[in-house]
Amino acid sequence: MTLMLLDSASLWYRAYYGMPDTLLAPDGTPVNAIRGYLDMTARLMNTYKPTRLVACIEGDWRPTWRTDLFPGYKANRVDAEGEEEEPDLLSPQIPILLDILETFGIPLIGADDYEADDVIATLSVREKGPTRIVTGDRDLFQLVDDKRDVKVVYLAKGITNHDLVDIAFVANKYAIPGDRYALFAMIRGDASDGLPGIKGIGEKGAALIANQFSSMEEVMEAAGNEDERLTPNLRKKLLESAEYAAIAPTLVHCAKDIDLPKVDFSLPRPPQSLDEIYQYKSDYGLGASIDRLISALNW
Repeated sequence: MTLMLLDSASLWYRAYYGMPDTLLAPDGTPVNAIRGYLDMTARLMNTYKPTRLVACIEGDWRPTWRTDLFPGYKANRVDAEGEEEEPDLLSPQIPILLDILETFGIPLIGADDYEADDVIATLSVREKGPTRIVTGDRDLFQLVDDKRDVKVVYLAKGITNHDLVDIAFVANKYAIPGDRYALFAMIRGDASDGLPGIKGIGEKGAALIANQFSSMEEVMEAAGNEDERLTPNLRKKLLESAEYAAIAPTLVHCAKDIDLPKVDFSLPRPPQSLDEIYQYKSDYGLGASIDRLISALNW
């Protein structure tokens, strides 16, 4: 009963940049992100054989409860109109892709004022494993749980060379206990999300600290008490960033308690007619991408 959770925005961005923008519908609409998303989903389904599938989407890519705490959260991605910067050729593809997924009967799950990461986290806790989280975002490493068989299918190297991330992978890559990725990330920071981390402490220092402590609260208590597990230099930097350290757990941790609808995530059964799906294939020149997903669903 493997559940596959698709971090949809991560997938369509990777599809967009990974497929040539010369892929066009007959009317000239770009379709490289659509084709790439469908192809990736089909390949991953063939690899991991999920029996349940969810496309997780953003309710809000900059939730107010995060920006109220830290206005700089993802501010580096805001355009002149206050919206998320998005390639001009990608934007028109997203509504079409979502319509196609709905036509296939694949559930789309999002929540107002929450990111897809939060939806994924909630489902990874709420639903029984095994669970495979498909993303190119290392933030979701914090959700890995060997006991419940929650792993991340990490696409940074592409589909062919992707990593299946478990506790041992995190431990080996970052030289930290594998269940402390979130603490490590709080200290190190994340430039892509506009999060500074603890000023002056990089990846090595963050790993040293994560090896000694299991939460930011413990770290800051130790810094204030001149705990010898922290060097004077590390203590100084932590105390200088105490204000950020206080909000970092809320910023970095995914929400795991969103009120999400109870939906049957079982793979969709074939409809009586594929005419509507084939119409998308024809209208947008999607070729074998539609056929591959049909095959992966065993229709």
